[in-house]
Amino acid sequence: MGHCYHHALSSVRKWGGTAEEFLPLHQWFDESKSITADFRHRALRHHAEGIFMLERFFGPVLNLSTGRAVPVRLIGEQHVIEDLGHIPGFADWARAIRPEPWMGRAQPIHKLVDPFALTV
Repeated sequence: MGHCYHHALSSVRKWGGTAEEFLPLHQWFDESKSITADFRHRALRHHAEGIFMLERFFGPVLNLSTGRAVPVRLIGEQHVIEDLGHIPGFADWARAIRPEPWMGRAQPIHKLVDPFALTV
């Protein structure tokens, strides 16, 4: 699915309410498009942990204007399944990242410069 609004319309078909009620949750999933505007943005939130994060940000249920309460986790599952066809774990995304030498390069702690140290 290409746009958050279309995810919101899908939510309305499934649970009722208005697209505007669902839109903030679907926008949260796709905020990472501001970092990289291709499918790789999904690695940040389109997984099981991301669905639980959505619940922490928005609470356990979304109370619709119709009086219906929809579990936020179900809305997150809907979003991820519509985009990926299933709900991966974060480890699935991490396994797909090709390691580069700079990703693991570290310096001994005693060689790091402390930017908060006072110089005299």
